[in-house]
Formats: sequence, structure tokens, C-alpha cells
Amino acid sequence: MNPPGTVIVSGSTEKVIRVWDPRTCQKMPKLKGHTDNVKALLLNRDGTQCISGSSDGTIRLWSLGQQRCVSTIRVHTEGVWALQVNETFTSVFSGGRDRKIFMSDLRNPDNRVLLCEEAAPVLKMMLCNDTNSLWVATTDSCIKNWPISNPTLQADDYDIDRVPLYQKPQGVIKGNVLDPINFASHALLRVAGNPSIRHYCVLNDKHHILTKDTANCVALWDVLNARKLEDLGEVDYEAEVKKRFKVVYVPNWFSVDLKTGMLCIHLEDPDCFAAWVSAKESGLGPPDGPDPKINLGGLLLQALLENWPPTYTSEEDNENGGNPNSLAMNGERQKPGNLYFSVPDHTPVVFG
Repeated sequence: MNPPGTVIVSGSTEKVIRVWDPRTCQKMPKLKGHTDNVKALLLNRDGTQCISGSSDGTIRLWSLGQQRCVSTIRVHTEGVWALQVNETFTSVFSGGRDRKIFMSDLRNPDNRVLLCEEAAPVLKMMLCNDTNSLWVATTDSCIKNWPISNPTLQADDYDIDRVPLYQKPQGVIKGNVLDPINFASHALLRVAGNPSIRHYCVLNDKHHILTKDTANCVALWDVLNARKLEDLGEVDYEAEVKKRFKVVYVPNWFSVDLKTGMLCIHLEDPDCFAAWVSAKESGLGPPDGPDPKINLGGLLLQALLENWPPTYTSEEDNENGGNPNSLAMNGERQKPGNLYFSVPDHTPVVFG
């Protein structure tokens, strides 16, 4: 949406750009031209022009009044995932899957500069006009601040709207792209994040998971307790998996994804209730005494909802003293949860 709130644009897997007028709630004609998913969109202040980036590797400048593509910039070899534009809407900064960040002149699309090349695909960019720099976030866990100006220029002489797009003595021109030999070989700042998990192995007890992150560190996790058990350091990942192999069969009762760079456990009905195991064999029951069968998925759900705030009070709760946070069992008061383990209070839970 543009700053005054007069136009809204959206892109998706439809390969088109949809346009709305939020003041009248009317839908305007679609903008067609991209041949793949539309990943990034920008509007100028008055809502007359739009810039789009797509997985087809192109950047397109659209005129909303004419309802057509004004120009197409083909500078990336792979998908364009992130866009930023200067205040006067004359220069666009683009990044994406090919890890390269370009600055292109919207008034003359044939003029473009390769500012820098990241170590991972670019996800997001933020232009800092006061420092003439660009913050860049990638699929890596760190963010970097890259200079926009030529290092040979004086700071007082530099204006983001007058960036020299060609200076042959400062680099080697390849076609219409200036190779950044002296432009930005190193970032100005680097804010390091935690290493993200890239590999995982669910051990065959369906209770523990081994992971390996971008720093090549291996760790052991407890699914039921929702916590890390041990940092193993930079060890042989495959050897650790083999070392922890057990001759036991437990049905799959959860799935894992690493989209956030962290372990995310998915519980789906009815599979999450498929794992019935012996309490002693699972290490949850005492060595002496009865050995009941327990359901791992059911116990985890009980632990996750142990501190869930009550919404309704049933008649049975009222009969038991009016406290929905406690249950009556064999004449004794019992808190919600299970008898075997609890999860940390800060464990996030998302219902879908």
C-alpha cells in the first residue's frame, strides 16, 4: 500500500498483480506480464507506479494509470525476492536467489550496478538514506549493512539520487553491468545471529532428535520435554546417529520441519496418538512398580496445555470445588498435565 493509503497491490502464485482502491473497496484490472510467482512489490507515494520482482528473474515497472508494463529489467539470473527503492523512485535495489544485489536506474533500465554479492539468497532489504547503506537479510542467520556509495567518493559529495552508475576506472565493465571490484567487497557491519539448524534425524525411539546446524555443531533434543539435552559440538553427525541406534520400533507420531531454522514439531490427528509404548522402556516410568502403556502424543499435548488458561467451567468442575484448573481423581486434587514430565513455560504452541 502506498503511504496515503489510496492503492493496494498484491502478488502471488497467480503470476499477476492485483490492484485495489481501499477507499471504494473496488478491484481494478490485473497487471499481467510475469511468467512466475510475484515475490516483491513496491508503490510510489502517489500510487501511480508499481515495481514488481518475480521468480522469473525480472523486475517490472508498471503504470497503474495505463495499466501496463512500462519497462522490464533483466539483471538477475534467478528469482527476484526483495526490492527497495529510493525516496524519489528513480533507483531500485534488487536481490534474490542468485545472491547478487543490483542497483538499477528506473529512468534508464540499461544502467545498473552490481553492488555486492551475499553468501546466501537475499530475503529482505532496507535502505538507510542517512548512512547511504543497505541492510540485507538472507537465508543465513546474520544481517549485513552494505555501502551504496563508491568508496573513492567523498561522503559530502555523495547523493543517493546521483549515484554514478558508470565509472570505468573503478571497476571492470561487463556488458551493461559494472563489476564491483572496488565497490563493496566487505560489509560495513555484520550482526551475527544464532546458527540455524539445517539437518535433523529422528532417532528410532521417536523421543529424541539429533540436529546439525550451520556451524557444524551437533545437538541432541528431547521432543517430549521440548528442550535441548546436550551440545555435542563439532562431531561426526552420521557417527552420532549410528551410536544412538536402538533395536526398538515406535510408530511415527509427529513430523519435523526446519523452515524457521529451529526444530518445529507438528502433531496431526490421528497420527499423533499412534505411539503406545511401555513407560519403563521409554524411560518415563520408575524402574520399580507397575509398567503401564502410555501414549507419547497424548502426554505431550497434556504437557503443552498444562498452563493453558481456562475458558469455560463445566458443571463437574463446579461440583469439584469450582476450580477448572484442577481435577478430581481418586479423591485427590490433581493439576492439569501428566504425571511424567512438563515442558518449559515459554514453549510456543500454534493451533492450525
